[in-house]
Amino acid sequence: MRIGGFQKLTLLDYPGQVACIVFTAGCNFRCPFCHNGELVTGVEETWPVSEEEVFAYLEKRRGILDGLVLSGGEPLLQPDAEAFIRHVRELGYLVKLDTNGSFPDRLKRLLDEGLLDYVAMDIKAAPERYGAVIGRDAADILPRIRRSVALLRERGVPHEFRTTLVKGLHREEEIPGIAAWIAGEEAYYLQSYKETEGVLAPDGLESFSHEELHRMLAAAREICPGAWLRGE
Repeated sequence: MRIGGFQKLTLLDYPGQVACIVFTAGCNFRCPFCHNGELVTGVEETWPVSEEEVFAYLEKRRGILDGLVLSGGEPLLQPDAEAFIRHVRELGYLVKLDTNGSFPDRLKRLLDEGLLDYVAMDIKAAPERYGAVIGRDAADILPRIRRSVALLRERGVPHEFRTTLVKGLHREEEIPGIAAWIAGEEAYYLQSYKETEGVLAPDGLESFSHEELHRMLAAAREICPGAWLRGE
């Protein structure tokens, strides 16, 4: 598996668990606000972290770490993601998957096999704005997103949905259309865009103000009572 980064400890990325994060390389989206831009566009044939290094670390941290977060990029783009997750589970760890939801068949396989303990899925935008936000035509993506949402609900695995709000890509009046993807009681997190060194295409992107974010949260909660602002 193409591993572009490895964070050996996080107390924030897996709710209630002490975990590490593996970042896979490559993504089928081109969201300009992506904070892992090098992982999205990198074309290196060799990668800075090997599976063997990750597994050796997990062996040593048994009883200290609870789980592993598989993030990206888009992890389900990797053809051997299932084999990697199986090995992690065999070592006794929980697995959280971060995904953009565009590979429902692969997600279904992992859920059917009982290989995932938590899933965080991105809802990028309202349907009519999806293509503009993900940087590609979304005609074939929208049905896949709907199917992934349905799968998470049907299987009952602990999960959350989340949207990164970016001034320059999103507008306050679009929040009902974004929340309508979910329209339920599940955990739904709105999170503010923050410019960092690794952002893919930061020109023209800004963060919403505290007041704007709270208005957007109020609008989301009318449709998704389980909506929250991440970081507050």
